[in-house]
Amino acid sequence: MPDQPKSIRYAIDARVFERFPGYLRAVVLARDVTNTPSPAELIELLRAAEEDARQALAGQDLSAHPLISAWREAYRALGVKPSEFRPSMEAMLRRVLNGHELPAINALVDIGNIVSLRCLLPVGGHALDRLEGDVALRPARGGERYIPFVNPGDPQLPAEQPPEGEFIFAEGDTVLTRRWTWRQSARTMTTLETAFVGYNVDILPPATRARGEQACGEIIELVTRFCGGRLSTCWLTPDNPVIDLTG
Repeated sequence: MPDQPKSIRYAIDARVFERFPGYLRAVVLARDVTNTPSPAELIELLRAAEEDARQALAGQDLSAHPLISAWREAYRALGVKPSEFRPSMEAMLRRVLNGHELPAINALVDIGNIVSLRCLLPVGGHALDRLEGDVALRPARGGERYIPFVNPGDPQLPAEQPPEGEFIFAEGDTVLTRRWTWRQSARTMTTLETAFVGYNVDILPPATRARGEQACGEIIELVTRFCGGRLSTCWLTPDNPVIDLTG
């Protein structure tokens, strides 16, 4: 008989939910996708999402926006200075509001950025076909390693060791994302070879589950349209903190 695929579990530690009541994470799983450089039509959607964000947020203090300030306060509660380590969504929005265009990277990555701009939610894509073991969003124990992502041609930065208690998304002791939603490593970077991707959609009150469902629906529509594949959505909640990525 052929070998059965190894079961890979994806979990959120109970301490995350206990520390931040109302927090949820949706995961859009896209299997058998065909990733490509972003076609002109998708880049136009990215530019439109940027312009819509500029118009919607013009003249506002971004740090006071309810959906941004919630993440800044969460970072502060975890001992992270949000002005030094900005949540990824805030950093992207600030770049856009300053008049800069986001680089077109590839279809799967750009889709995540489009939906994050549209819904004002953190959306992080991970190449799940690179995984070899279970993954979890959890407080760091203090012995994990994070290899910072660098652009091709840039010198590799030294490995980092997140302090105990920092929220990390990790595969064993290998950190895939530091500071909850701050920055990913190259370990699960989405490339043109990626065929199985998972989009993490983070919902922190006052963001609602309905907003998260909207974001998931838009991801499914865009991935199906531009990359094909088999799409599904799973929710990680206090009552359902573990999903199986096999199958």
